[in-house]
Amino acid sequence: FEGELVAPDRLRIPWTQIDRTIELTRCSPSEAAAFFPRPASTYVYRRPPAMNDGWDTANAADAGLDEAVLARLVQRLIDADPAARRPSLIHSLLVARHGKLVLEEYFFGFDRDTLHDTRSAGKTFASVMLGATNALTPETPLFSVMKGSFANPDPRKERITIGQLLTHTSGLACDDNDEESPGNEDTMQSQKAQPDWVRYALDLPMAHDPGSRYAYCSAGIHLVGAALSVATKTWLPELFDRTIARPLEFGPYAWNLMPNGEGYQGGGAFLRPRDLLKVGQTYLDGGVWRGRRVVSEDWVERSTAKQIAITPTTTGLSPEAFSNSYNEADDGFAWHLYQLKSGDRTFAEYEAAGNGGQLLMVVPERDLVVVITAGLYGQGGIWNRFRHQIVAGEILPATR
Repeated sequence: FEGELVAPDRLRIPWTQIDRTIELTRCSPSEAAAFFPRPASTYVYRRPPAMNDGWDTANAADAGLDEAVLARLVQRLIDADPAARRPSLIHSLLVARHGKLVLEEYFFGFDRDTLHDTRSAGKTFASVMLGATNALTPETPLFSVMKGSFANPDPRKERITIGQLLTHTSGLACDDNDEESPGNEDTMQSQKAQPDWVRYALDLPMAHDPGSRYAYCSAGIHLVGAALSVATKTWLPELFDRTIARPLEFGPYAWNLMPNGEGYQGGGAFLRPRDLLKVGQTYLDGGVWRGRRVVSEDWVERSTAKQIAITPTTTGLSPEAFSNSYNEADDGFAWHLYQLKSGDRTFAEYEAAGNGGQLLMVVPERDLVVVITAGLYGQGGIWNRFRHQIVAGEILPATR
């Protein structure tokens, strides 16, 4: 071949399985605007606007943050190549310091009014609602609330507590990291025989003694939401609205439902990032949002304290299998706990985390709350590093 290679403006791809040909055409920069984090530009830090949604805003410098460091971080996200082998694909970055919103930036076509799928970060609302209602405690036996006759009877089921469900140690045959597990979330949601996923989860057999083994289980957290709904006699989305959304002055939001129309607590609430950030600020302030008590200070301390270590030993996995599924950390009651090393110091951090890079991170010692949302679904090897690379590596060094 002689001559210059020219990139084609059109690609045709035969798809034999559906007997069709897919035709792709080159987009103009304006048509592909959301493919890039933002149009190429030089970023200048700006104070977030006040939106009459409960947030006080401030200049980062006035809250003890180096604005030049934050600007370099945002510029790096703007310049990031979405076609790189390990792209960041961050959709939003928000920072609150000393109770003030000081950084709010969006990328890839997202903005402050876009509802974002929080995925498993939404599981933490089960813990918040438990503290807000006081209808149940971590010691409450699940089957003292969820009465009835269920499949796979086993005396060990009677010992399952709300706290064990919140720490993924119920012993039910439910493991989201095992495709063969009958309680795997994808298996539960794709099957058609039982549209009531609460009943599906209650019918699961036991795999271990309660409290003896850690296995990440969305269905178990879902059962906490179901138990709260039964105990309070309230539809789960309405309970969330009453105990969290309205007290924290949320804007629009969306809640996942099961096929039978009942609320699903296994994750996936769609929120504005500004509102998700409020949950972290409320906990940082001892359970209070703008003078209104949401949960007790005791519950904040208890639910964010270590309840179980997530290690190869507690999961029963080999080190190799463990590293493919988990980060070695601790869990509170539906909060994940990490130690962030920044420079020569280490800071305790607790967070709500969801697939794709949906992170609500609280660093009490620095009076700091950070929200990141992203589109890295199924790419935990990338987004699981954000807490260390971005918060510990870039934001914490900017504090004084």
